[in-house]
Amino acid sequence: FLEDAPPPPDSRAVASFGSLGEDALASSPADPLLRSGLVLAGASAPVPSGDSAMAVAPDNALVTALELAGLDLWGTQLVVLSACDTGRGDVKLGQGVYGLRRAFLVAGAETVVMSLWKVNDETTSTLMEAYYRQLLAGQGRTAALREAMRELRRTLPHPYYWAPFIAMGREGPLRLSASRGPGRAGAHQGM
Repeated sequence: FLEDAPPPPDSRAVASFGSLGEDALASSPADPLLRSGLVLAGASAPVPSGDSAMAVAPDNALVTALELAGLDLWGTQLVVLSACDTGRGDVKLGQGVYGLRRAFLVAGAETVVMSLWKVNDETTSTLMEAYYRQLLAGQGRTAALREAMRELRRTLPHPYYWAPFIAMGREGPLRLSASRGPGRAGAHQGM
């Protein structure tokens, strides 16, 4: 999420994040859904010279919250954004927070788990493993997160490690079909 910056006086509200490596803060767009986004895996990798459909060109390495809001995610039970600051956005009085959280909910995701500050990679991995274990055991989406936090809190009592995540949306357990189990193909579809 990029902080708000006043638009240049001669702009027509056309926004661009620019190429990777450019100073994104130099020209922040006014729309908070254009200032929130995800950088896709492989964004900093060199693009092969041949025609490879799997290569991520720098221009396609970023997906904005506005683009995410336009996706059809109806039926998606859970989106987990375990990176730093994924729950940040602009607060609009009477309307909520405009950022990634809103984009995924508008697109149809039932529940979004997101972070409120910079997170530690190692403890986030431990927390997420505990979270998924609780989900697969049949816990509700927010109850599973709460239990995973309690588990981590026993060994790391400082809130920096166990409290950066919130869940927004439906609370109920995931609807997993009986044919899907841990380690089976398709076990993560619909999560």
